[in-house]
Amino acid sequence: MHQFIGGEHRSGTSGTPFEVLDPSTGDVVEEVLLAGPEDVDAAVGAARAAFGEWSRATPVERATVLARAATLLEERAEELARVESRHAGKPIRLAREFDVPGTVDNTAFFGAAARRLDGMASAEYSGDHTSSIRREPIGVVGSVSPWNYPLQMAAWKVLPAVAAGNTIVLKPAEITPLTSLMLAEVLTEAGAAPGVVNVVTGSGPVAGQHLVGHPDVAMTSFTGSTAVGRQVMATAAATGKRVHLELGGKAPFVVFDDADLEAAVHGAVAANLINAGQDCTAAARAIVHRSLYDDFVAGVADLYRQVRTGPTDDEATDLGPLSSRTHLDKVAGMVERARADATVVCGGRSPGGDLARGCYYEPTVVSDVALGSELWTDEVFGPVLAVVPFDDDDEAIRLANDTEYGLAASAWTRDTYRAGRASREIRAGCVWVNDHIPIISEMPHGGYKHSGFGKDMSAYSFDEYTQVKHVMHDITGIARKGWHRTVFTLPG
Repeated sequence: MHQFIGGEHRSGTSGTPFEVLDPSTGDVVEEVLLAGPEDVDAAVGAARAAFGEWSRATPVERATVLARAATLLEERAEELARVESRHAGKPIRLAREFDVPGTVDNTAFFGAAARRLDGMASAEYSGDHTSSIRREPIGVVGSVSPWNYPLQMAAWKVLPAVAAGNTIVLKPAEITPLTSLMLAEVLTEAGAAPGVVNVVTGSGPVAGQHLVGHPDVAMTSFTGSTAVGRQVMATAAATGKRVHLELGGKAPFVVFDDADLEAAVHGAVAANLINAGQDCTAAARAIVHRSLYDDFVAGVADLYRQVRTGPTDDEATDLGPLSSRTHLDKVAGMVERARADATVVCGGRSPGGDLARGCYYEPTVVSDVALGSELWTDEVFGPVLAVVPFDDDDEAIRLANDTEYGLAASAWTRDTYRAGRASREIRAGCVWVNDHIPIISEMPHGGYKHSGFGKDMSAYSFDEYTQVKHVMHDITGIARKGWHRTVFTLPG
């Protein structure tokens, strides 16, 4: 029963079974009957039926539901962490201390934000009319969320949509659907009417494609690869949908010659290895001043050798597995091909022993990466840090921007003017200074260039999930208005 439609669990109708695997062991967690087009139609129908009442709910009514949901999520925090850890391959410490608390906080934030949809002040801008702005929900939102942060990404899709008065059909990645279903359960238990939040567990080519192209879906929101994002946009264009895309990244990590080297080394390790590197904001390209280059590479490699790779349910584990055997092969292949023109300083292989059952890959530093090579230009999405040197600030900024992506970046320096220049000139939706990775519910997340458009989290996300209506009231009571003569004239 891995579809959640109209407030109840159902089984998928495609007839296609799918095994949700634990990537740390290869064991089957659950078997799912995937959703087919009929399930998507049912979910969209339920969302459409619920839209009228939910869109007319007062802000305080929607806020109350989300506040209750935050409390319920907190009560189920340990259960959520364990399920997330197992089916997404996350170390339990990461799930317990990052994924679940972040989702609870997001839910509480949008519970408060639902009561404040800002617009311009009502006023007589024309002199003869009072103008006001309404922010109204769009309708049924069809969202597709990724496998790397199943719970948090589901929340990023669902929360602003329903807080703004929309209803939603979410299609999570079929390899990690379980916590998305739990989130829908919680929101319904908290008081969201049946049909406000629906989840269909199916494949991208079948359920995802049908959802994005559905004529009754008014908006689609997608997080995933840039290549698939382009397909989503093309499908959505056929029915004129609003589109919100959060796509790939190749984040630069720029270390200037005055940086605190110890801080930069520790920051690079944390920012590259979070979630086994399966994070589109993870530090992927370290761009280091030549005077610090050798010490930086040696320092990162030394810490990588101390990172504890192990079972996801072990509290001592730092690095868990990659999401699947297929993804492991992709990451390993990219590193192997890089050996032709770069140096693999440490890692570059899968561990043996008991860990060979899972999809593990050692933390890897690759130095002197060739500009233009795939390790420099393409997403690895694994625990692999590519490192190159630079000689002056102009070159550092140029190398940081030498990517089609623009999701996140960081600059490491003690010079406030350098920091200011980097934050202005690096083309990314987020630039951290002397840190890399922290996010907060009050601040937006979203990219430039081929990393997509639109914002998740923060009040800015309401720009994505609401439409602005201008209402204009005549205040004169005059039948024959002066501007009429530009169209027609009457005798006398």
